[in-house]
Amino acid sequence: MANSGLQLLGFALALLGWFATIVATFLPQWQVSSYATGSIITAQAIYRGLWMDCAWQSTGQIQCKVYDTILGLSPALQATRALMVVSIVLGLIAMGIAVMGMKCTRCGPEDRVQKARIAMTGGIIFLVAGLAALIACSWIANQVVRDFYGTGMAVNSRYEFGPALFLGWAGSLLALLGGGLLSCSCPENARQGYNNRAYPAGKPISGPPSNKEYV
Repeated sequence: MANSGLQLLGFALALLGWFATIVATFLPQWQVSSYATGSIITAQAIYRGLWMDCAWQSTGQIQCKVYDTILGLSPALQATRALMVVSIVLGLIAMGIAVMGMKCTRCGPEDRVQKARIAMTGGIIFLVAGLAALIACSWIANQVVRDFYGTGMAVNSRYEFGPALFLGWAGSLLALLGGGLLSCSCPENARQGYNNRAYPAGKPISGPPSNKEYV
């Protein structure tokens, strides 16, 4: 069974990845306007996020506009929004389950095998949450690459990867790593527990009658 230090490390990494996923979901810098030619000097930068578009001025002023419609968004953006929300919800559920199963906590069952199974379940849910966030970030990144190299868009209208996209990747990897460490909390061999209960100490084992009784 994994020790409490390994469980704490896995929970801390998964929790950090969950927070990074939340921050990345609501940041508008998923796509940043690109100036591939390098000869254009502009005082404005355009940011595109999952929920809004923002325009940053050189004076430091930022103006944002929330998307008015959902059905009018691209399929990649809709799928990314859904997967990131699912990842956040699964991470919240995994935190509650993992806390009950960790060896350093007193909540949940007192049996070590049951607590290890609960911690392992929380780790598996963290793995699913991290995988959902990883798929979401990779999906939107693939769409950005396709739009950037597409021939139907002007050079000054293309976008590149933003900081929020890298933060989402980092959060998903941390959630996967932390969930993997929590999943190492495999329960002890059930046969060992069965053998310890089969023959309690101090109880004689019945056997064939002794020959002295018939002498």
